[in-house]
Amino acid sequence: MANIGQDVIVVEDLRKSYGPVLAVDGLSFTVGRGEIFGLVGPNGAGKTTTVECLEGLRRPDGGRVRLLGRDPRSDGRSLRERIGIQLQESELQDRIKVWEAMDLYASFYQKSVDWRPLIVQLGLEDKAETPFAKLSGGQKQRLFVALALVNDPDLVIVDELTTGLDPQARHAIWDLIRTVRDRGKTVVLTTHFMEEAEKLCDRVAIMDRGRLVALDTPENLIRSLNAENRVVFIPDPGFEPRLLESCFGVTRGEASTGRVIVYGHGERLVADVVDFIIAKGFRFRDLRTEQASLEDVFLALTGREIRE
Repeated sequence: MANIGQDVIVVEDLRKSYGPVLAVDGLSFTVGRGEIFGLVGPNGAGKTTTVECLEGLRRPDGGRVRLLGRDPRSDGRSLRERIGIQLQESELQDRIKVWEAMDLYASFYQKSVDWRPLIVQLGLEDKAETPFAKLSGGQKQRLFVALALVNDPDLVIVDELTTGLDPQARHAIWDLIRTVRDRGKTVVLTTHFMEEAEKLCDRVAIMDRGRLVALDTPENLIRSLNAENRVVFIPDPGFEPRLLESCFGVTRGEASTGRVIVYGHGERLVADVVDFIIAKGFRFRDLRTEQASLEDVFLALTGREIRE
């Protein structure tokens, strides 16, 4: 993690409504220099609206937003030189080639980087001569990430960074974002992939119904949940999971699709469960452990129901 310095983003009591719908309700947070900051939340939480207010694409109904000390609405022209933006939904002209798009966008700025290493790192080198319309969805997504970085921005804002990408491309983009952060840049991203937020972000803000419900490092958020660890295995036929509830450290055991899931606390949970099963004369296979994750925190704070 880079040394986080002065605040690059300041949001104070941000509010935005669409008719009767209150999309962002009194949101406040800061983002430090050299930080990867994540906004996560269920559908309709207000993440995209918040990002659009940061980018100056939407006018807030109330509150204060400052990026690099400036107002994104009134100082948008000067801020564009120092900010890179990747929108959730973007398009280019069908016939423009990858290299032409990179060259064109580089010409928009007073300062730009050599874009060739960017497309190499993002796996687009072989697509340099390919028209935009011929790119796959994942390739288009990677191109827009490259375009957001071509001006060597101090602040990068990305909305749903790796949606539609395969695991290999996702990890390549994660590596690139870490490299950007390690050069002292600041990154703000929205994501619905909890694994992405947990592995990539220095701090995470969890939003729900337009409000901030939690803000901390992924590690601290997980620790605050005080969640049970899980031991999962396939038992011999006839094994009764409730037997495990008399095992030290176990809070409950349950069967699920041929497996047993044991919930409990303590550093010796796995060893105690294994010793207990063997002592009862049963065998098991495919044993693995599962620890609490940011997804558990997310579900605990926002609920499990699907929202449209």
